[in-house]
Amino acid sequence: MMSIKKFQVTFDCAEPERLARFWCEVLGYVVPPPPDGFAGWDEYQEAQPPEERGAWFACVDPTGVGPRLYFQRVPEGKVVKNRVHLDVRVGTGLVGEERLAVLEAECARLVPLGAVHVQTLYDGNDSCIPMLDIEGNEFCID
Repeated sequence: MMSIKKFQVTFDCAEPERLARFWCEVLGYVVPPPPDGFAGWDEYQEAQPPEERGAWFACVDPTGVGPRLYFQRVPEGKVVKNRVHLDVRVGTGLVGEERLAVLEAECARLVPLGAVHVQTLYDGNDSCIPMLDIEGNEFCID
């Protein structure tokens, strides 16, 4: 049996480039180079039929370790809780007040980018901060 070596995470959304750039800031990802033959993404978009312009965008981990994130425009809006969400792992290995302080600092960094702080979960040892991205998709600072 062959094992899967790489995967991407796909987001249905209203504004692919805007959401991709938000996640670049959250994760330290970058926008990949445009397809071959195009000097930049604006040139690529202009070459597309009008109905396909801005239909998708992507971002990648500059180290090549994390999955590619792909954002595709869909006509319908988000109406229910995500069945899958990202956990942004900034507190791995930490516990108690030290962990909570690291998670709260990351939350404070993301709110000015447009993220919404939903709540802080803390039991004196473990903590997690559920948040919403700029299109209302749930994710956690973990």
